[in-house]
Amino acid sequence: MKCPLEGLLVLDLSQFLAGPVAALRLADLGARVIKIERPEVGELGRKLYLSDVVSGGDSTLFHSINRNKESFAADLKQRSDLEKVRQLIRRADVMIQNFRPGVIDRIGLGYESVREINPRIIYGSISGYGTEGPWRERPGQDLLAQAISGLPWLNGNFDDPPIPVGLAVADLLAGFHLVQGILACLVRRGVTGEGGIVEISLLEAILDAQFEVLTTYLNGGGLPQRGVACSAHAYLAAPYGLYPTADGHLALSMTSVPRLGELMGLPELAAYPDSRSCFEHRNKIRATLAGRLRASPTQHWLDILEPAGVWCAEVLTWDRLMQHEGFTAINMLQEVSHPSGVRLRTTRCPIRIDGQVLTSAKGAPRVGQDTERISQEFGLVPGEEKASKSSG
Repeated sequence: MKCPLEGLLVLDLSQFLAGPVAALRLADLGARVIKIERPEVGELGRKLYLSDVVSGGDSTLFHSINRNKESFAADLKQRSDLEKVRQLIRRADVMIQNFRPGVIDRIGLGYESVREINPRIIYGSISGYGTEGPWRERPGQDLLAQAISGLPWLNGNFDDPPIPVGLAVADLLAGFHLVQGILACLVRRGVTGEGGIVEISLLEAILDAQFEVLTTYLNGGGLPQRGVACSAHAYLAAPYGLYPTADGHLALSMTSVPRLGELMGLPELAAYPDSRSCFEHRNKIRATLAGRLRASPTQHWLDILEPAGVWCAEVLTWDRLMQHEGFTAINMLQEVSHPSGVRLRTTRCPIRIDGQVLTSAKGAPRVGQDTERISQEFGLVPGEEKASKSSG
């Protein structure tokens, strides 16, 4: 199928996760993405390991977020390489960078400089904490952004320490927001011909993800109140939470507590008919539910609750998830090929276009794998040689 962004050229000067995941999503949607990275060593994400698994000399993290891209090796501290990148910028539709504030300007590729080269370019920029204020120089790292945002206090039970989300959620959300902004500016450019700059920080992204609970706090809801046990949300009433069963765990979402009492043989739960009472007494309600749920296996409860319309689900492990026909039905996995010959299984883009899933068998590139071909295709020459040709 012809993807929506085919014909667009994206230059990815970012590293680690937030910027590369934004470029990955644009690639999934059909854009051509050229990754600009240091000669020989490449970007630092190549050696950022989630575990000790290495494929083709690079980490699985790098493979997962840099598939379907080309690699152009350039040392931005060298004038000749920098000139080649500037020539690519003239032809590009989008550029993405996530250097610390001020670094990209010192290199000579800040937005104002890039706009002079290509007024129609959409310039995507990610920082840790914005470009102003006392935190601007702090390392833009996911766990640190989560910590500053207050998010870890929403997870776990009352007597637990702060618990971070077990994903690089600030990085991921920042990358996704950057894509939204880039696409919006591309639409505007199609109407007005005007380029633009899209800026997002990890902190702003993770604060936006908390808009519901922060709005509650800002309007008299008080600080988050984690439950004593089985808590899954600091502000939601019972029964919302994860409960142990005889052989696993069961998630109970928002549902009538008296109705649960009828189904589970707990008539005392009829005393909590509304959300206010279920919030005020949520610890007692959860303790009552937990004691009952532990008595039987998960499937026993699913067989009772699901037919009655109760919102619930088994808490699956990855191995059980991938054996389930529900997972098979969404066709979420794909296989990609690395230039070394290694083949890796990974996830696909979750977006469907015109009813079709978006997949690509092209894995992450080696460092500089496409430098020569791109140089020939775009007629890239060093600055000195370009000046010589111009004077001739």
